[in-house]
Amino acid sequence: MKYKTLRQGIMKRIHVNQHEIRHNTKTGDNRPVLTCKTSSANDKANTIQVLDDEDNVVLTLGYSDNPLACGARVWIETKSKVKLLNLEEDECQ
Repeated sequence: MKYKTLRQGIMKRIHVNQHEIRHNTKTGDNRPVLTCKTSSANDKANTIQVLDDEDNVVLTLGYSDNPLACGARVWIETKSKVKLLNLEEDECQ
């Protein structure tokens, strides 16, 4: 499996390319749909893992051409603590 590790400390912006998802759905291709942008590169992949200081995976962002039951093709998985911001007032605790 080909991979690249981006060092800690540089800003990384991860986004989903919906045009590639549509292309893959239409043609059956498996083009990378996730992009991790830094000041020096735009790296594309179908799975991105976020690691902690000990290189443990704390978050996985993945794409699959087999959607979840709700139809989602891209989702985040984590066992780490999650903080939700800007919730509707009746949902805040």
